[in-house]
Formats: sequence, structure tokens, C-alpha cells
Amino acid sequence: MVKGDEIVELGRTGLRVSRLGLGLASLGGLFEPVSDEQAAATVDRAWQLGVRLFDTAPVYGYGRSETRAGRALRPRPRDDYVLCTKIGRLIEPGGPATQPIWADPPPGVGPRLDFSRAAVLRSVEDSLARLGLDRIDVLHVHDPDEDYPAALGEAYRALDDLRRAGVVRAVSLGVNHADAAARFLREAPPPGPDCVLLAGRYTLLDQSGLADFLPLCVTRGVAVIAAGVFQGGLLTQPRTRNAPPAMRERIAALRAICAEADVPPLAAAIQFPFGHPAVATVLAGARSPAEIETSAALLAHPIPARLWERLHASGLLPADTPLPATCG
Repeated sequence: MVKGDEIVELGRTGLRVSRLGLGLASLGGLFEPVSDEQAAATVDRAWQLGVRLFDTAPVYGYGRSETRAGRALRPRPRDDYVLCTKIGRLIEPGGPATQPIWADPPPGVGPRLDFSRAAVLRSVEDSLARLGLDRIDVLHVHDPDEDYPAALGEAYRALDDLRRAGVVRAVSLGVNHADAAARFLREAPPPGPDCVLLAGRYTLLDQSGLADFLPLCVTRGVAVIAAGVFQGGLLTQPRTRNAPPAMRERIAALRAICAEADVPPLAAAIQFPFGHPAVATVLAGARSPAEIETSAALLAHPIPARLWERLHASGLLPADTPLPATCG
């Protein structure tokens, strides 16, 4: 059984994180607005639950997530938590507002993709100003596949210099595609990224990270932060209606096995990644105190070994999938 407040090493970084991290995209207004007060209350509740890993990005609400994260975290002892943010998109006046997913973003600004060295250094300065903090612990190269040559040739080298200078503790990738992450790990000059935030590619519905990427991380001592474990709500009934027929069948079968074991499907989803030795922590997004409470409860829900065995036997998980520790 996984406890969200358990503190573990984040691979070789020297940083220590909680098993449950808080993803702060929702607090930037992902899909619907969130008030300053609600954002602060969400971070407060996460802290009370033992969450000590917080992940944001400049593009989340065009700076709003970072601003709210900093405001909520500044009163906390700085050495008691790990803060991650990202580089790759500068938030600028008149920038192209190309992402309608952000509700009520700050007026007159938008993101511009830029992995150049100058942009990386400026992005870090801008993030520190919005956060109002003295340092960033983990810096992700955000979506490096958007401009792979520049992300590898300029952005990574700039972050490596910042790491060597002690400005940041760890260099990471924030990716949605396991193959892109594996390529980056192989092609980056030593010592390479310290960790990778992998979204949606090692979950109950998508194990595409299992064949190449995750074994590579184990070999190289790269810690994985698993995100997108709920697959954007696909495991819940309303979202399932929009899924392709084959996916609906897969989800129905998964739900039936979970029902037999008296386990909520979302509990299995949030605990599944911990079966792999590369995975150090799981990020869950939340836009309210109740949502992070729910994620913490799902992570602590007892799961019998027979659930994982049935998922193996049914073919819903590949036979070589490593499984989480269970309650027996």
C-alpha cells in the first residue's frame, strides 16, 4: 500500500519528495476558472496531507499557476518541499494565445515556444519573479519534441550549466511521449537529465513507456514522476462515452475486474505506476481541497493482489508489467 506522505529519494538528485505530488495546472485555470482563495486552500490542504512535491509551469494559465504557487508556498520552510517548473515557452505581452484550455487567463499575454539558451535563462528569471522564491529545485524541458534540435542542443545545455553552477538541483523533461523521452536520454550529453515527468504513458490504459523508456531510466538511475494517471477522466463514465469503441470495451473490462475486488478504478489507476522501480512519485492535479483529499484517499486504498493478477490474466496488462505492492 502506498502512502502519499511517504518521503522518498528522487533518484540521484539528492532531493526528497512525497509519493503524492500536486500538479498545479488546474490552479492556473485549466478548463475552468479557480479563484486565488481556492488555489491557496488547495495547496494548504495538500500540505496538511503531507504533499511535499509541487509541479507548475509558465504556460499554466500564462503565469498564473506560478504566481499562485509562490504565494502559497512562500510561508513554508523552503527546504521542506520540492518545487518544479518548466522552460520552453516564454509568456510575453502580445504572445499568441493559442491554448483555449486556459479559462480566464491574464489579458494581453500569451506563450511563445523558444528553446534557445537566451530564452531558457530569461524563463528562469521570469519564473523566479512570479514565484517570489529564491530557487527552483527541478527544471523540466517542457515538450522537447516541439522543437527537438533546439531543446537538446540549446535548452538542455543551458540547464546543464545551471545545474553545474548550483542554480538548480535537477534537470528534467516534461513529456507526453515515452519514445521522445527515451531518445532525449540517449542523445543528451553526460550526465543527462536527472529525472523525467512522463504524462499519460505509464497508466492502466497506456503502458507505452514500459518497453524502452522505463528500463532505460532504471539503467541510468533516472527517476520518473508519473502524471496523467487518470487519463484525463477516461476512467469515469461521462468521459468514456467519447472514447473509441475498443477503448470503451477495455475500460468496461477494467471496471468489472475492479468491481469484483471492491476497488475503485481510480485507486488502481493512481497506484499502478508504483509497481515499476523507476517511478518515484505520482502527480495528481487538483483545483480544490476536496480533489487532493480524494487523490490521497485513492492512493491509500487497500488493493488485493488478486486485482493485479486478474488484470494480467485478462490481458489488460502485459504479462511482464511489474505490479505494485498490495495488501495481500
